Amino acid sequence: MAVVKPFRGLRPPASIAKDLSCLPYDVMNTDEARKMAAGKECSLLHITRSEIDLPEGTDIHSEEVYKKSVENFREWQKRGWLVQDREPHFYIYAQTMEGRTQYGIAGCASVDDYLNGVIKKHELTRPDKEQDRMVHVRVNNANIEPVFFTYPAVKQIDEIVEKVTTENKPEYDFITEDGFGHHFWIIKDSKLNGSIEKLFREKVPYTYVADGHHRTAAAALVGKEKRENNPDHKGDEEYNYFLAVHFPDNQLRILDYNRLVKDLNGLTPKEFLKKLEDSFVIEDKGRNIYRPDRLHNFSMYLEGKWYSLTAKEGTYDNNDPVGVLDVNILTNRVLTPVLDIQDLRRSRRIDFVGGIRGLEELRKRVDSGEMKAAFALYPVSMKQLIDIADTGNIMPPKTTWFEPKLRSGLVIHLLG
Repeated sequence: MAVVKPFRGLRPPASIAKDLSCLPYDVMNTDEARKMAAGKECSLLHITRSEIDLPEGTDIHSEEVYKKSVENFREWQKRGWLVQDREPHFYIYAQTMEGRTQYGIAGCASVDDYLNGVIKKHELTRPDKEQDRMVHVRVNNANIEPVFFTYPAVKQIDEIVEKVTTENKPEYDFITEDGFGHHFWIIKDSKLNGSIEKLFREKVPYTYVADGHHRTAAAALVGKEKRENNPDHKGDEEYNYFLAVHFPDNQLRILDYNRLVKDLNGLTPKEFLKKLEDSFVIEDKGRNIYRPDRLHNFSMYLEGKWYSLTAKEGTYDNNDPVGVLDVNILTNRVLTPVLDIQDLRRSRRIDFVGGIRGLEELRKRVDSGEMKAAFALYPVSMKQLIDIADTGNIMPPKTTWFEPKLRSGLVIHLLG
């Protein structure tokens, strides 16, 4: 059963919470981070993307960058921009997008749960990215950015969250530039904190990494490293836990993650469409944007027209939790055999666009001549994600897109 515990969060005063908070480090490049932090002296990006305070062209994995991160982290605490709570708490972090609000519990997940499989994952991680985040956690001795977890919804936990959020004003409550609302409560009642911890232990057999696999791996591996290097290790040290925001599965929505290709592998559009007939029922939808309306239905934009592609029976196996995914159907029936794109992770002939950008983005990039064709997919369901994690399988790259992204900086977990 899952171990999730309250902790003494390191947080900003409410007056600067909006300006201090930022998007996760890995959804932007250095130039974008520098622009996002412009005019915000207290932005956490000075800690999570500290190369913005160094000369342009500085290697983002250099020792200077990590040193600057530590320097800024200490300075933020010295200035009172980050202050640690006196008592351990759970925190409620809610996000509003397009009229929908999802409520997560910020608490500490267990390193042991990650190592023994109670925390389940659905993506592979790259060692180089793990190492980068491990260094960041290690040198700052903190989980500065939370990871995004989900769990099978528990009615009693939902009731506690509803009680806290309806009876108390949020500590932070603001709307970011993208139009998303962020709301944050501190659970100050020690009995409620104890009840939440107990409910996770008794009612939640597994938790699941939704977003942030590299940060999760890095946090857990640093915790493991610290215990191995501590001859007086007892098991209750803060490094045995890491920061995660836990959302019930029935509140989350996964957005589509779409594909663009640079060429048709030497085929004319007519020849390409002819080859697709082997695996798909094709309907010409004209010039108006067409969005897939069900699993195994795809949208394709080619030569100024939208097409509906519906995978034919026999092109997928409903009993295979990975093979039945639309990303795999598209890869196995189009990208690899027809377009000869053999490695989705490394090929420069393909690009990926999160659904938050909309299908208009696909049309724009094809019409500009940058790309030749675009494919929009029906979003993966939470059930599919959990089925794959439960069976120990791995999703293909660029399959799930969660939105809104968690803002970093609303609460930080110190490892000692």
